[in-house]
Order: sequence, then structure tokens, then C-alpha cells
Amino acid sequence: MEILILGCGAIGGSVAADFLMAGVPISITDSWPKVITKLQTEGLQISFPDKEFQTPTNQALHLSDLARLNPRFDVVFLAAKAQDAKWLSEFIKPYLKQDGIMVPLMNGMMNEAIANIIGKERLIGSVIELSAESFEPGIIKRKTPPSKTWIAIGEFDGQITNRLKMVQDLLSHSAKVDFSEQIENAKWTKLVTNAMILAPFAMIKAGSYDAFSDPKMRQLVLQIGQEAISVGRALGYEIEKIFGLTAEDLAGEPLEISQKLVDTLVGHIGKKSQNATTQDVIKGRLTETRFINGLIVEQGQKHNISVMANQAICQIIDQIETHTLEATPSNIALACQLAKIN
Repeated sequence: MEILILGCGAIGGSVAADFLMAGVPISITDSWPKVITKLQTEGLQISFPDKEFQTPTNQALHLSDLARLNPRFDVVFLAAKAQDAKWLSEFIKPYLKQDGIMVPLMNGMMNEAIANIIGKERLIGSVIELSAESFEPGIIKRKTPPSKTWIAIGEFDGQITNRLKMVQDLLSHSAKVDFSEQIENAKWTKLVTNAMILAPFAMIKAGSYDAFSDPKMRQLVLQIGQEAISVGRALGYEIEKIFGLTAEDLAGEPLEISQKLVDTLVGHIGKKSQNATTQDVIKGRLTETRFINGLIVEQGQKHNISVMANQAICQIIDQIETHTLEATPSNIALACQLAKIN
């Protein structure tokens, strides 16, 4: 079986290292040339809270190498930012076997856009809870080891197929892998959580617990979650069991659900974790915010649902990305002011 990890940042690098350590042959490519050059010369370095590995790989390929080698892949794990989903899907389409499948390991509701490119019949959805950091090419700091990492995968018709079981076997090297009969509901549930913690924590450059040292931050985060749940319901997405929480755990009003989601996830990822959006802000890169909080704003406005907290976050992150605003704790008060939170 020919397997490709497309994207070798914090998430893709973690999964790639798990596969390599388990002896699963893979190829790796990334849109950042420095990442592949580092892998070709030094291998993939990954550290866990209690141990470190230096994992060699002779199958690290620059994007241009694929045109030269013309490989064909059975499974592609797409571990990229939401804003890169479409162009990377177009790029890899010629190298995906006719019966090959793609499994996006990414945030956002990007499955429809990817399916429009490669075909829905070649796509398996996933939701991933994996905390890791990467500030240098090929060097990953894994916060949640495989024993504490969780992934849900699902076919879009809810069926448990042989290929779904095959993907489960592969990803079991990285996480506890459950099947989801409602993978798009699960994706929206993860989006609700992402909306509450990614950009809000990034706008102040805070770790998990530090972000809540200001009580106004928690009030803002819960308002973001309530808006996201309300928009999701208008779109037909119900909250799905996730992060070890059952359907019964996640019953109730949007405020109660938001509290359970954010408290559970922050408890899982640790006190000092820098989330993916915070890492992008530190690196000075564009974030996924417009595909997460921005999607909530877009759909909320279409359905006449108040989304002022999410809109405030989008405005602040846009100013941070364009270097007209610094990421500091003072942005909490600014966001509350924009969202009209007293």
C-alpha cells in the first residue's frame, strides 16, 4: 500500500512519526521546502513528555519530486491548514489512484470543497484531537501521546466499510480511533470547540489555562460557543459525541454544552499548550480563523443569528495578521467591547 502524508507540520509530523516508528512505509511531502530538506538530511525529530525519537525517512519528497517520480497513492492523509485544502487537493489529485482515498486531518468544514475536487466517493472524514507544537522544520513537540490522542473517522453515509476499518488500523498507531456515523456533525462539534479556543487564545498569545486568568475571557469564549452551536443547528448540524463526552453529556442548552466542550478540551491538551492558531500568530503567518469563526459569522448572518462575539474575534485576528494590532491580553477587553459583552 502506498501511503502519503501530505503536510508535515505539528499534526502531519506527529502522525508520520507514529507510522515510521511502527514500521509502516510512508512517503511525506510538504509545501514548505525547508521541512522536506530537513527530513531528507536529518529525519523527523519528535519529543514526548517523557521521551524523544529521531526518526529517519528516505521518502521525504519535495512537491516538485512528485512530477518527476509520478507516484500513485492508495491513501493520502491531508494534514494542512484549511486555507490550503483546495489547492493541495487539486495538486494531489493526479497522484491518487482511481480507487485511492483521502483522509483530511484538519480543522474546518472543508470536506465538501475537497469532495468537489477529488470526488466524495474517494473521501473519508475525520475529527482529530491531537496537541502538538512545531516551531522549527521537522521538529515536533507532541503534547498528547498516542495513548491520549483521539480520532473519529466516518463515511458520509454512516456505513462501516472495509476501507474505513483499514484507515482505523493505520491511525491506531497515532490514537484511539472511533467510528462516527455522523461525521459532519462531529466536524461541526469540533469547529465549535476550535472557535472557542484557537483564535481567542491566539489573539493574546496565551497557553491553555493562562487564557482564562481574565474572567472576561471565559465569558467571551462561552458566547462564541453559544453562537456557533446556534448557527450549526440552523444548518442542520447537531452536537455529536466527542472528546470522550457522550450524547447525554452534551445535552442541554448552548451555554451548558459550550462549558463542557471547552473545559474538557483544555483539560485534555494541558495547561501550557500553544494551539495551532497561536503558533501561526507567533510565526507571523495567516491563520485559519476565517474558515472557523469566519464561517460562523458568514452563516449566522445568512440565518439572522447574532454572531457578534465571533465577528469580534475575526476583526481582531485580521488586524493581527495585517500587523496593525499586537497580540496582547488587552485584546480581551477590545473583543468584549466589539461583542457588546458587559
